[in-house]
Amino acid sequence: MAPINQPANQIKLTNVSLVRYKKGKKRFELACYKNKLLEYRSGTETDLDNVLQIPTIFLNASKGETAPNAELTKAWPQIAAEQESSSQSGTKGKGGKKTKAKAHEEVDSEKTWKDAIIEEILKKGEIQVNANERKELLDRMEREIIEEVAQRLVDPQTKRVYTTGMIKKGLDLLSKQGGHAPQADSLPHKLGKLNLSEGQKKSGSAPKGSSETSGIGTPNTEEDDPANSNGQKGKDKKSDMPMWTGVVTTKSVKQQALDAIHALIAWQPIPVMRARMRLRVTCPTSLSKQAPRSKASTDDNDEGEGKGTIKDRILSYVEQVESQDVLGEEWEVIGFVEPGAFKDLGEFCSAETKGRGKVEILDMAVVHTDD
Repeated sequence: MAPINQPANQIKLTNVSLVRYKKGKKRFELACYKNKLLEYRSGTETDLDNVLQIPTIFLNASKGETAPNAELTKAWPQIAAEQESSSQSGTKGKGGKKTKAKAHEEVDSEKTWKDAIIEEILKKGEIQVNANERKELLDRMEREIIEEVAQRLVDPQTKRVYTTGMIKKGLDLLSKQGGHAPQADSLPHKLGKLNLSEGQKKSGSAPKGSSETSGIGTPNTEEDDPANSNGQKGKDKKSDMPMWTGVVTTKSVKQQALDAIHALIAWQPIPVMRARMRLRVTCPTSLSKQAPRSKASTDDNDEGEGKGTIKDRILSYVEQVESQDVLGEEWEVIGFVEPGAFKDLGEFCSAETKGRGKVEILDMAVVHTDD
């Protein structure tokens, strides 16, 4: 039996995943090694040659249809314009002829131009794998996300960690409800807004569309929002609230774990709070007795005798003091701090003590576990 002749330039995609990315009206594809792609997205792999099976941008990889430069230029005009301007800056030698050196520069310029496009497709594109591989990938990512979340959240009353099964149930409830569990204006919904307001007040930030002066007991409603002044009522602005709609392959596990934590705290499908950080704060005793220099630092401590010192301001960040002592010429406090307040505490100590105060992390997440 005579052998079947096949085209010499045929590309066989074995053990390869496709990454598809729609830009403009065209869809572009890259043939990648799945494991290396995940490492590239996490930052552990930086060499494109290790990620790509072939450094070619396709319109249809399975048919071997490559993307013409004209299509790439149309989809990425800015990158193409930068490449064109660089190639026109002296690519010709004497007598208008291209020198060998300049010809090499053109090749390198085109490679750099296409590498920039390849990097965007790799980072933003959707991984195309078969159903079994996709399910396995999503299951693995989900397990890692749930384990990460379970280490960061605790029951508000007992301060004990939840099992991964309970965390999964809470996230499943959010995803089944389209990213949020309760109906607008229901008690769980109001609790979620209160949790957000409390966290943002401690961290010194406010959500988009909310007033910076909103207190814990007075979260903004759609009637207070100028964006809803056209009389459309009954539509809750979901964009202002953290959402969770399930695991995706286009985001890292760490980012999705943070998204899940924010959504669980906001919507409270199960009662949760962030596990507190255990910190040691030290400050020269002479400075701890002084009043903060900045007005913003004393706003919360205007009332009461003895209030308004740097020491009092530091203690206002500490939810529970474990120990407090004067060691030589330094005052030291060890206690538990809400994670959202850690950054503000560090900035306050650095600014008010001119770098002489220190904030040390003793434990990233303090939880109670059953013996």
